[in-house]
Amino acid sequence: MNPSISVFRIFFALLIAACFQSPGFAVEASTKPPQDWSGKQDTWHGFKRFHFQTEGRKSYVVVPEKAAPGNPWVWRARFPDFHYEMDVELLKQGFYVAYLDVSDLFGSPQAIEYGNKFYDYLTKQHGLQSKVALEGVSRGGLFIYNWALANPNKVSCIYADTPVCDFKSWPGGKGKSPGSKARWEACLKAYGFSEQEALAWPNNPVDRIEVIAKAQIPVLHIISENDQVVPPVENTRLMFSRVPEKYRKNNFQIISVKEGTEKSKGHHFTHPQPERVVKFIRQHTLQSEKNDKSTPSGN
Repeated sequence: MNPSISVFRIFFALLIAACFQSPGFAVEASTKPPQDWSGKQDTWHGFKRFHFQTEGRKSYVVVPEKAAPGNPWVWRARFPDFHYEMDVELLKQGFYVAYLDVSDLFGSPQAIEYGNKFYDYLTKQHGLQSKVALEGVSRGGLFIYNWALANPNKVSCIYADTPVCDFKSWPGGKGKSPGSKARWEACLKAYGFSEQEALAWPNNPVDRIEVIAKAQIPVLHIISENDQVVPPVENTRLMFSRVPEKYRKNNFQIISVKEGTEKSKGHHFTHPQPERVVKFIRQHTLQSEKNDKSTPSGN
């Protein structure tokens, strides 16, 4: 045998082996969740919940009895036990439900950094679907929108419940909302802003919704028309009015509740259509997994 041909064959075989050991070819192995989760275990509405830390922040995952194909999940931001009935139904249908506590950071860049690490852990280490359904309640709206703006290709859909879409409205209280002086100071600290810098900042979700529209991320909000804490006119309705008409009809929907409770200044109410929310999340999250099969998990 010609020695040069033999050396070439050995080199070629080693090259092929190295390729199949590279990260690009190893993604398949990381898409299947391990059999058990670490951390303290308890139950959440009858389902196993596992607690852990993400950069020192409280985090948890609620695990379905049997995961749906592709390991779909919803990521709840703030008040995970408020209007929880949709999440319980999704758990029954094979979704995971995850929560990261960044409530004191008001969607700031630091919160997004924590969120990125949380997402990477769940998708790369536990094989959850690469596109996640985001759920945000009240101030949680700042986090889900800012995370989606930073990661539009990782979001299947957005569901928001009376969401804050502009921190000048709440906690700033610079419009119709009375705001919160203590939380406004905490918000300024989280962003590292002076009040003047915060008022001039052009990157609240209400200012950048066109990015979400162009990414064709379906959005569903529920609002209370008499909400004095997070007035729709300077949050959801203002934000949606800035969506170009060609995107608005199909991808931006509102469930309108006429009145919230007097005690909550209109901010809280009994959810009138939980089944609509479940259908919305299922439709767009399961569909996105079908469209995303060619994309390695975590990219």
